[in-house]
Amino acid sequence: MIEIEKEDYITVIRLNNPPVNAVCRELLDELDEKLDKVENDESRAVIMTGEGKAFVGGADIKEMKGMDPKEAREFSQKGQSVFNRIENFSKPVIAAVNGFALGGGTEIAISCDFIIASEKAQFGQPEVGLGLIPGFGGTQRLARLIGMSPAKELIFTGKKIDAEEAKRVGLANHVVEADELMDFSFEIAEDISSNAPLAVEYAKSSMNEGIEVSLDEGLKIESREFERCFKTEDHEEGLEAFIEKREADFTGE
Repeated sequence: MIEIEKEDYITVIRLNNPPVNAVCRELLDELDEKLDKVENDESRAVIMTGEGKAFVGGADIKEMKGMDPKEAREFSQKGQSVFNRIENFSKPVIAAVNGFALGGGTEIAISCDFIIASEKAQFGQPEVGLGLIPGFGGTQRLARLIGMSPAKELIFTGKKIDAEEAKRVGLANHVVEADELMDFSFEIAEDISSNAPLAVEYAKSSMNEGIEVSLDEGLKIESREFERCFKTEDHEEGLEAFIEKREADFTGE
């Protein structure tokens, strides 16, 4: 269900659960296992995408149909746990959304650091049309990302939006032609991986933690992470390379 591809310092996590890469318990378990492996390898940036014409078409409706309330809560908590891992992953995760990203698809995409959307991408939280609500973080992350009113409209109406609208409301960073999606995503991943990996990691943790607290507390977090940089060999290499007017050779130490 999950395919891993590696190219230099970039890892591609490809969701492959035909026909629409639906989120089920098995996929969540496997994704959790793959994240363990990528966490500890040499990659510096991750691209998450879907196989075929969908990114993720939603949760597995047939699997949910047989759940009792307790099982539904556990399913929600499992999805939230895995998506929290993505949000707080030590390496930047880019969502390369190639097609439908509905329900759980939007939720997994917004747990990534940012979204690159194909012109064919569609986003939405249609759960209320099934008598449900988003259960993998959609009611929480979407409002934090695009604002409460736009998020409420999307969730209450269950409507789908195209890639351009997703960009307009701040859901997607870029919209590209379908056949350029992975190349464009790789370009950004390469830009990221050319920098000091620990500095990128500390910047991510500083931003993720800081957004949830007051500005004063956030600034304390920033100073803490700034200090951590000065304990790395990469910061010495970066400063020396700048002074010597050459490209830095970062090792991640």
